[in-house]
Amino acid sequence: MIKYLLFLLLGPCFCLSQIRTIPFSELEAKQKENQKPLIIHIYTDWCSVCKIEAFNLNKDQDLVNIINENFYFINFEAEKTKEKIIFQEQEFNYLPNGNSGIHELVLALSKNKTQPVYPLWIILDKNQNLTEYHEGLFKAEEMKEKLFEFLRFK
Repeated sequence: MIKYLLFLLLGPCFCLSQIRTIPFSELEAKQKENQKPLIIHIYTDWCSVCKIEAFNLNKDQDLVNIINENFYFINFEAEKTKEKIIFQEQEFNYLPNGNSGIHELVLALSKNKTQPVYPLWIILDKNQNLTEYHEGLFKAEEMKEKLFEFLRFK
């Protein structure tokens, strides 16, 4: 009886998987090993839309599978990531501003250079050319549609 109860309680945990993320520091090595398109999700801890979106996207198992099988995924916290990042052969650093700050890479990737909109989604092809730029909420169905379209024409 106890085994059955544990299975019922823990079973759903094993069935749901999350989007696999990599840090920027591993991107170059991963790309040398196996070139894939890249999704960069830029968010902040204080952004309620970011939290809701992350929960909803991870709930969609089809979307999780599409991303995990076909893309590298970087989850990038815009205001707390403080390490130096080398991306597309350029160096980017954290810019402190009093009690907070922002990473230069966020400003470089954002179309709004003074106040980026969160969440921000950047999708690059395997040669790191921009294929999709999306500010604000990205619903799972909308994202799946964009990714299917991208994969169909790559």
